[in-house]
Amino acid sequence: MTKEIYWEKALKKTNFSINSKSLFPLKTTDITKNLYKGNDFIIRELDITKFKKNTLIGPKINPFKPWDNNLEIDAIGNYHHLILNKYPVQLGHLLLITNEWKEQNGWIDINDWDAIKEVNKDTTGLWFFNSGPLAGASQPHRHIQLLRRDTSELSCPREEWILNFNNINYKNKKFCKNIIIKQFSKSLNEENVHEIYNDLLSKLGLGEPNMDKKPRFPYNLIFTNNWMILIKRKLDNFYGISINALGFAGYILVTEESDLKFLKNYGPEKLLENFL
Repeated sequence: MTKEIYWEKALKKTNFSINSKSLFPLKTTDITKNLYKGNDFIIRELDITKFKKNTLIGPKINPFKPWDNNLEIDAIGNYHHLILNKYPVQLGHLLLITNEWKEQNGWIDINDWDAIKEVNKDTTGLWFFNSGPLAGASQPHRHIQLLRRDTSELSCPREEWILNFNNINYKNKKFCKNIIIKQFSKSLNEENVHEIYNDLLSKLGLGEPNMDKKPRFPYNLIFTNNWMILIKRKLDNFYGISINALGFAGYILVTEESDLKFLKNYGPEKLLENFL
């Protein structure tokens, strides 16, 4: 059993950071039952009354160079740091960032994967990455996000759908064309995830790091100890609803400016199709 040192530090630092006004948990209300009858999506409405215009897409300056020391959890190897997300979707929402500038819309490299494994040995859960603005990224400096999960709980509402994707979605051409999933035969830390990631990139037509300077399309990456899912994207907002990787994990975030009629009439899965 792991000690989850990073998770314990994250919880302690969260309380400190809230008191020092360095961290601002997002205030949301669960409205799933008003819009959707299934249990594979959670729909929450974000209170944006306290946000200034454009705050939701992030500040103009780079918030990670330097990062706020009040949010720092620990150094991870020589090239990364683990910090708290300034606007967490849950307490202890972690960001693995590069110490020096590295573009968000580039390739995740071997140093990134080594750092991911170093964190994952101690604290694991739902990892996700948004490759750029069209994939829902709010900052251009490299950051990979982690929502800690207990080993006894589902990593996300769509986990069953993800694990059965190859069987249940063969008729949905849009999903099949733009989503690819790999179930690990071993755990994340035991797999060559860098190689798996590169293989999925190639199969989905996103390019190859040894040949292409940048990915050919924006994308989302979601992974856990047991699986990895890659999603090719074409836009970030539809009917006033912005979707990042968490949307494909089953977490839909709306605001008062979102068209909830579309969501209620057609459902969240139909909504996701429009982002592919």
